[in-house]
Amino acid sequence: MTPPVHPHTPRVAVACGCALGEEVVWDARDGSLLWVDIENPAVWRHWPSTNVTVRLPLDEKIGFALLTKDPDRVVAGFKSGVAALRLSDGSRTPLVRPDDYPEGNRLNSGQIGPDGRLYFGSMDDGEKAETGRFHRWDGAHLETFGSAAVVTNGPVVSPDGRRLYTTDTADGIVRVHDLDEGRIGEARPLLQFEEGWGKPDGLTIDAEGHLWICHYGAGRITRFAPDGRAEYVVPMPTPLVTKCAFGGVDLSTLYVTTCRRGRDPTLDPMAGHLYQVETDFCGVAADLLDLPQT
Repeated sequence: MTPPVHPHTPRVAVACGCALGEEVVWDARDGSLLWVDIENPAVWRHWPSTNVTVRLPLDEKIGFALLTKDPDRVVAGFKSGVAALRLSDGSRTPLVRPDDYPEGNRLNSGQIGPDGRLYFGSMDDGEKAETGRFHRWDGAHLETFGSAAVVTNGPVVSPDGRRLYTTDTADGIVRVHDLDEGRIGEARPLLQFEEGWGKPDGLTIDAEGHLWICHYGAGRITRFAPDGRAEYVVPMPTPLVTKCAFGGVDLSTLYVTTCRRGRDPTLDPMAGHLYQVETDFCGVAADLLDLPQT
């Protein structure tokens, strides 16, 4: 059965032209969006209510910038490791770095789980070697879990804290782990992307526990049930779709980052921008990491 197609057309929220836009997150405290450009390193912020946008340029590749309890600090995944980054001046404090971390690796995707821990992935920056792993950090201890991968995405924890989803983008596989009193279970396959679907990239989870997965190379987002059934499709106007997250006052607006690397701007002028599309679904407010003050 072909899943229904979303009736509303995504529109450009910010014409940012990111080389590799990623990891959009909604900050309900001030009604802003944050996302990163990995390959033209920067953190972007946008306030839809005032249409103000600012860009914080950086000197190192950044894979994610996630919220902490201090509105001026994010926990960021740099090529060199995890750091606390001040949005007001760009200063940063190193926090943690995986022990088994080859020189050619960088950090990629991440999430603050409902348990207050940081879940994130590392990967080969050249997207060739199987040197990526998934990690969890509680502020004091770092653990590695799951299988090695070339390109990691996720990890994302379900709102009830009982399931953890990870993506091996290069192999096209999305896996699920059970979470039992904080213990991460063995990974088991949830779904395999079929030929013509592109590759599974960034994902988010809505309030019903369903996955919204970006199809990198296929120009769409699919809502999947927890058992892996495709239920709903949101077509996008550019093929390299990288990450989505719910935002807005009622968390029903889906915001989407995209990529323009390798795209001819005369043939694909829509690549690299931040998009928004209204939905009939609701997301979950982003959790905050409690970092010590420095």
